[in-house]
Amino acid sequence: MSVSATASPEEVARFTAMAESWWNPVGKFKPLHDFNPVRLGYMRRVLCRHFDRDPGLIQTFSGLTLLDIGCGGGLLSEPLCRMGFAVTGIDAGERNIGIAETHARQSGLALDYRVGGPEDLNENETFDVVISMEVIEHVPDPEGFIAQAARHVKPGGVFVGATLNRTAKAYALAVVGAEYVLGWLPKGTHQWKKFVKPSEFAGYLRRADIRTAEMVGASYDMVTGEWSETPSLDVNYMILGIKG
Repeated sequence: MSVSATASPEEVARFTAMAESWWNPVGKFKPLHDFNPVRLGYMRRVLCRHFDRDPGLIQTFSGLTLLDIGCGGGLLSEPLCRMGFAVTGIDAGERNIGIAETHARQSGLALDYRVGGPEDLNENETFDVVISMEVIEHVPDPEGFIAQAARHVKPGGVFVGATLNRTAKAYALAVVGAEYVLGWLPKGTHQWKKFVKPSEFAGYLRRADIRTAEMVGASYDMVTGEWSETPSLDVNYMILGIKG
């Protein structure tokens, strides 16, 4: 197992221990599979707007580059590649990258997967889009992590992040509910004290020369079993930033 400087060895070990389950839609990563449609829908919409691309095209982002930090098994990297991005996916867990590479090969997709964190990339390697979804709450130094990630966003490029707000509601739903009551996630997956308030996330980005353009919440409907966007940032939220 390889652990980069911005990663937590304990967190990397936690997720690599479940690596074989990345692509099982009813396995340990089922919450991410369920969450994917709203995450991808949001990114497609805001990135089409920013880059003035036609949302009706399948490979609407052809010619653009994207870095997926903390890509895991590639649950976002692959569909973003299908949208036309030239995708580089990085993760501190060697097993996660191994699973991602195998699945991409079986799917006939050309992705550039690497073991490591943003600090391990060449300083001159920049991308039109950098994403880090549900990662910042698992790193030991969130501001340092964002600073490293921001180095790889091209001027005028976009950063998209997602995390959990540090609220009582988030603790009740994401920790007590998801891990202990419903058993959606292994116990200990999340540590409430590491959740990031929107103002904190925006501050990290601002100090890394990235201006926050918007934030949107995401909520889960217990009846339909589906995620949707919401104005409320109380629990899950996504953040869009522009470099420079």
